Parts: sequence; C-alpha cells; structure tokens
Amino acid sequence: MSLFKARDWWSTTAGDNEEYDTGCLCVANIDNSPDHVDKIIVGSYFGILRIYSPQPPKYHPEDLMLEYQLQQPILQLEAGRFVSESDALHLAILHPRKLSIYSITAITGSVEHGSQYAVKLVYEHLLERTSCNFVVGSFGGIKGKDFICVQSMDGMVSFFEQESFAFGRFLPGFLLPGPLKYIPKSDSFVTCSTSRSVECYKYQSLAQASEQRESSKASDKISGKRLTSDWSVNIGECAKEIYMVNLPNAPSSIFVLGERSIFCLRENGNLRFMKKLEYDPSTFYPYSSTPDGGILYMVASHTDTLLVYKDITLCWAAQMPSMPVALRSAEFRDLKGLIISLDQNGRVQASYLGTDPSMFTAPPTESREINYEELDKEMKELQKLIKESSISSNLFQNDETVTMQAHVPPQLDQISVVEGNKKDEDVPSLTVKISFKSTTTINNVVVTAHTEKPLTVNQRTRKINLDPESFNRPISISYYIDNSDSMLPINLTTWVSASYVTSQGAPKTLQQQVNLPMKLFCKSCQPVKVATHKITIDTNRNPINLYDIFPEYSESKGPGNALGFQYYNGPKVTLLASKTSQRYRLQSDDFESLALVTWQLVERMKANFANDKNPEKFKVSFTGSLPLHEFFELIDTHFNIRLAQEGLHEKVRQEAEQYRAIQRRLLTRFKDKTPSPLLSLDAILDTTHSQIMDLADKIKKNEEALARAANALSCGTSVLLLLLRLNMNLNESEYHILEATLSPLVIDSREQGWEELTDAAITHLLRTCLAKSAKDQAVNLPPLKLPSDTQKLKKHIAMMCDRLSKGGKLAFENSNATINGLPDVLASDPSEKLTDDYPSKPIIQNDSSPVMTNSNGNHDMPINSTVSSKSLPPMYESEHRDSVLPPLSTSNGLGNLDPRLASALQNSES
Repeated sequence: MSLFKARDWWSTTAGDNEEYDTGCLCVANIDNSPDHVDKIIVGSYFGILRIYSPQPPKYHPEDLMLEYQLQQPILQLEAGRFVSESDALHLAILHPRKLSIYSITAITGSVEHGSQYAVKLVYEHLLERTSCNFVVGSFGGIKGKDFICVQSMDGMVSFFEQESFAFGRFLPGFLLPGPLKYIPKSDSFVTCSTSRSVECYKYQSLAQASEQRESSKASDKISGKRLTSDWSVNIGECAKEIYMVNLPNAPSSIFVLGERSIFCLRENGNLRFMKKLEYDPSTFYPYSSTPDGGILYMVASHTDTLLVYKDITLCWAAQMPSMPVALRSAEFRDLKGLIISLDQNGRVQASYLGTDPSMFTAPPTESREINYEELDKEMKELQKLIKESSISSNLFQNDETVTMQAHVPPQLDQISVVEGNKKDEDVPSLTVKISFKSTTTINNVVVTAHTEKPLTVNQRTRKINLDPESFNRPISISYYIDNSDSMLPINLTTWVSASYVTSQGAPKTLQQQVNLPMKLFCKSCQPVKVATHKITIDTNRNPINLYDIFPEYSESKGPGNALGFQYYNGPKVTLLASKTSQRYRLQSDDFESLALVTWQLVERMKANFANDKNPEKFKVSFTGSLPLHEFFELIDTHFNIRLAQEGLHEKVRQEAEQYRAIQRRLLTRFKDKTPSPLLSLDAILDTTHSQIMDLADKIKKNEEALARAANALSCGTSVLLLLLRLNMNLNESEYHILEATLSPLVIDSREQGWEELTDAAITHLLRTCLAKSAKDQAVNLPPLKLPSDTQKLKKHIAMMCDRLSKGGKLAFENSNATINGLPDVLASDPSEKLTDDYPSKPIIQNDSSPVMTNSNGNHDMPINSTVSSKSLPPMYESEHRDSVLPPLSTSNGLGNLDPRLASALQNSES
C-alpha cells in the first residue's frame, strides 16, 4: 500500500449496477470542437453510451454531454477517421455481432440551456461471427484514413476498409482470442496466441493469403493460402494487453502486459527489457517518454494501487479509490497528463499525482511534571466507565425476538410425497408446518430439519426472510421413511433449528422439537403367535383395550388384546395383553425392533393412567430375565464389522505403499538416459490399482453394514436401558447416569468407537459409586483404543447389572466422597472384586483364599467361591423354577456373578 493517494480532479459514476471492461473507455475530441478539448467516452455491457466533458472541481449534471441507449452490449470503443467523405473523428462501437460507426454532432442552442448533442449512425457492418475486439490503423500505408480489423471468438480477423469489407483470415493455431494491436512502421499486427507466444503477422501476408479478392460475397473472401507469422516470441504468460509505443526521444517499442510481468519488445521481436511484478496487474497504459529515451507507463494492480514506471524503475505509487480496468491520459483546459481511470462498476475519475501541502503545525509540547496520583485516579475512572459500558452494551441483549412453532397435523398426507420406492409398498408422508414470528426484519434465516435414518425429509435446509409487517408463510417440511435400508427408528422425536444473525452481528439459533405420529413409522398387521424374542411388562392395573392407547391403529378391527405392528422396513412386532393377569407381552423375531414399540407402550400407559382416580399409584415393572445374550450378540456383530473395517483400511495402506513404491521405480527408469526393461512393473502397477479400487468398494459396503449394525445396537441399548429402569425402579437422576454410561447413541470413528467408550464409562462406575471394596477403586481405566475382543466389555456390563440388582445406587454425592474423591464403598464383600483389565501395579491379596491369575494378567475370583441358586434375586429367576442353571466353574473368572448373567456371558463367548 502506498503512502500517497491519487488526487481527485473530477469523478463520477456512470450508471448503476452496470459492468465495464478494458475496451469500454475512450478519450478523444469526438465532437470535433475547435478548442480541441478531449472528451471522456464510456460504454457499458448494458449498451449505454455516455460522453462526459469534465468541469472541475466536482461533477455537475451538465458535464454529461450525451447518454444514448443502444440495443446490444458495447465491447469496445475507438475514435478515428472512419468515413471516406470526411476527415472528422467518428466513433466506432463494437457489438457482439455488429460494428457501428457513429458521428457525434453539436447543435447550438438558441436559449440559455446551451448546446445539444446528437448521435447519428453513419454505417454499420453485420458480423457473421461473435466478435471479441478490434484494432484501428492505416493498414497498407494509406495516409489520412483509418481502417478496422475485427477479431472474432473463433480466431478469424476481418478487415474493413471504412464502408466496405476487405477480407477475412483465420489465424493459425488459434484456441482463444488475445489482445491485438497494429504497428504502423512495419505495417503488421501483433497478438498473443494460446501457446503464450507474441506473434507478428504482416498485413501484406494477410492480404496475399486471401484468394478471390474481387468476390462480392464476404463468405468467399475467407479462404486462402497458408498463413505464417513474421516472428514469434514465447513470453511464458498469457497477455492481458498490448500497446504499440511511438513517442519522441524513444525507440518504437511493443509493450506486453502479462499475468505477472511486463515485456518490452522491439519491432523485430527482440526483447528490450522485462519487468517482473510482485502483484497482480489489472491494466496498464504507456503515456510519455523522457529526454534520455526512457518510456513512462502506469500500471494498476488488484490492490487498488497505481504505479508509475520508467522502463524497469518504479517512480511513483499512489492509492486509488478502486481497482481500474482501463487507463488513459487526457488534456483538459491546458492541463496535460490527467489520468483517466474506469473501474468495473463504472466509476470514472480524472486524477493527478502528487501531494497537497499540509497547513497543520504541531503545537509545542508543554513540559510539566507527571502526577502519578492523578493518573491513577483517572485510570480507575476510565476503567469504571469501560466496565459499565461493556455491561450496558451487551451484544446479546437486544429487542429482536424470534419465535418458532411446529404444527403437526393429526393425519398423514393423503397423497404421499415419496417417489421411487425401493419396495412394492406405499410409504406415507407427513407434512409439518413451521411458523415464525419476529419483532424485526431478519434476512437469511437458515431453517434445518435434523433427522436420523430411516427418517428423512424432502428438503433438509432452506433460507427465508422474516418481516414483522407482512405475513410470513409457514414452511412445509415433509417427513417420510426411507425403506431402501433395514434401519429402524429409536423414537418419534426429531428437531428443527433456525439460525440467523442479529442486527448487532450476534449469531443465534432456535430449536423446536417435533413429535411425529407412530403411524409414520409403523403400519398395522396381523399379530404373530410365534416369535423368537419376548418381553413381558408387569403393571398394577388390569389390562386395557390396546386400541385405547394406540387409537391410530383402531381401523384394523381386531380383538383389543392383540395388536400387530410392522415397520416399513420389514420387521413385525406383536403386542399382547393378558386376559387373566396384569401383564403385557411384546414379541418379535428381531430383538432390536422391540425398542420403539416398548417405549411407546410404557409412555402411553403412564399417560393413560396419569389422571386415574385409583389411590394406588400406577407402576410399570419388569421382573423377567434381562436379555443380555441378545444384547451381546448385537455388540459382537457391531464389533466384528469394526474389526473388518480396520483390516480393510490396513490392506489399503499396504497396497498404497506398494503403489507408490512401483511409481518411484517406474519414474527412475523413465528418467534413466539408457533405456532398460520395465520387468512387468507396469502390469504390477495396474494390478495394484485394481486391488485398491476393489478394497475401496469393500470399504464402502462395510461402512453401510456398520451403519446398520450401529442402528441395531442403538435400538438394543434402548431396550436394555428401559428394562433396567423398570426392573431396578431407577429415578430420573439415576437413569440419566445409566444412560450416559450405557449410551444408546452409537457413533463410530476410526479413533474411538462405542465399545471402548462404553467400557471406560462402565469401569468408572464400577470403581466409584458401584465399588464393593477399596480394591475396586484402585482399578485403572482402560485405554481408549480398539480392543482385541469384547469379552471384557460384556463382563463389565454383566457385573454392572449384577451390582445394581444387589442394591447398588447410581449417585455421585459429596457426602459419600472420600479424601481421594471416590465415594465410600456401599458394601464389604471380599468374595467379589472388580477385574483390573489394565493393572498399573500388583494387587496385594489380604484374603487367604487362593487366587487364580490368567495369562493376560487378569485376577479371577477365589477358587472356593460359589453361588447358591437360592440367593438369586427375582429378576434372574425364570418363570419355571426348575430351569435355574447350576453355578458355573470359576476357571473363566465368572464364579461370583449371578448364574443367569454368567450363562449369558458363556453363551456369547461360545
């Protein structure tokens, strides 16, 4: 950035929201006034022509001489002698498919309003090809006349000798059009090709290459002999602009502006000098020379800076108000060398370089002694004011209030929005209306619908604007089930959020919970009599009609003691109400499919009996055996898929290393000057690439299987949590601790997975609030890395359930905390202790009973410890007393567990 600024002599803005480029600026005495004062001519891509006659010090309406609307965009403007019958200056305007020549004339006014200016079309040429730019000059050495050469987008140059078309020729090796300039001294044209070379073509060569010169049709004047360039120089950059400089005291030179360099070439193509730029230039313009032969030119950069160079030496730098796209030099009122600049938004500025003298004189400083007491007092007052102002002007305290409300219709959509079902069944949809109320106008409010598979929406994110004075139409969000996968829903709750930024710049987010109907997830079906997995729920009320708590399924017209549910993804769940006892049974062939229906049954029964007049409080309990075996199967399935995923990633890593090694070998052989055989390295490279692609496909399929296993594990965890809560009669705080420990939210990553996180959380419970002895408190937490198997995790889950059944409490209270921060033990039972899977120091046995230690360092229970089947709690007893299992052997470290839990562990291990 420069310390100086370009001094504004006169400026204005041409139009509003119009676009301009390099060729949209021209400076000339276009009205041929006798005082020879330059005029500023600008034309926009919107087809508006404007001519200004600046009158400083600021813009006046009368400075706009002419404003004329054309029918096509203006690509380039040039002034010259384009009419054969006149030597006056005329204006050439290039449109995409037309070249027009206009005359600007002044009509002297007879009243005080002054003169008027008129635009008259002299002639025009219709172009067969889309044009890019054109160049003006006395082609062929003709004096006093200006001809025009138009370059099209496909590489054809068309020559017009004023009112008539001369010939056209395609440039060789053309891909994209570049800048084009005419060299009068050598009668040639200079352009930059796509190969980043500056090429020169003689006008005579272009004319001789054309055959059928006398043909009357323009299409017959295109073909000709092969065209070759007179000389070519590779500059290694794409050229932005080219200027031909013919100034006194300076040699004729060709200036080329590249992407990061400026090149100065002689007329024969030899390089005079090159200037490497440290910025991105936008445009440049050579304007004068020095007595010693130097050429002065100015360059505009993308950092709004104007730099003046003499050859390769920087002479001046000034800051511009905007980035110019075109530069010219003009003369107004005997003031020579004014810089005319035009930016892409239409700002036209006439400026000059230099500085204005400053009339400010610094006052003399007063020499006085420093009073530190007064300074401390002033500092305290200022700090107090800053603190008060920061409190009063809180960023988040404003009057902007936005409320969001969700309106869930009682019925599903009559016509579903689901298209392209993967299965031959009708999947319903539900359209929820989200309404907003705002006290102020807020723009760009992002509304997002958050869903989990299999639930999906028709449009997840959208933007709206809120206006308190007008009616805000509610947003419609259509929910439906994606039945292309086998994932199951866990609950009926979803969320909608709205994010916006207040007028003070503070981001805010609103959240609204949406409770969807169960019929969106399940449809009614015939109850199934035989199922693999069963759950029995006990209550203290007589069973009621199932259609009373599930009224949306009352159209099935079946008995009120049996109801069938079928997910749109396939599984079926049957709900049975006992006729003689106060029990409900849920059964299904898929254990994880019981989650949603079981939760809904419990919640709806609580809501149904909430206002019951019975003095006895309604209770729901579970007295059966916990389905740990089924839960452990879900854990093993999920864990095995994770292991397979790690194995696939390891194989991809090995194949990638091999692929890079083969590439290095091939590169070394290709660089060798003496050719050597490849020894089938190319075939090995192709084979390795194919194996990597196959592994990538397997990883993608394995990720889909992992997502399904995580969904099943999440549903199974939800069922187990509910049964534990009903069996142990846990309150809200205890259930939240249990849910945080055994989380139903299964999120997998390569760094940490559900198994290791759950194992660490359960181990923390077993060494704190569920600890049985001081030895359990010394157990270290397992490292958070992928374990080799799930035996320790399943053992800890069974141990946690066993201790909860024996009276353990999930509570972290300060009153129970010891000196080291751990709670006091709840019971002293030397026959049971927590397994230390990761011991940091040996545990001293105070017990006289011999202890077995397995090969991995885990300490098992005493050999002589046994468990009597008579001491089993009710939750682990079967409905048939003769099916109680005998105590297990202590060789596997499960001797002190409840036999039902040990049986589940042993079955999962087998």
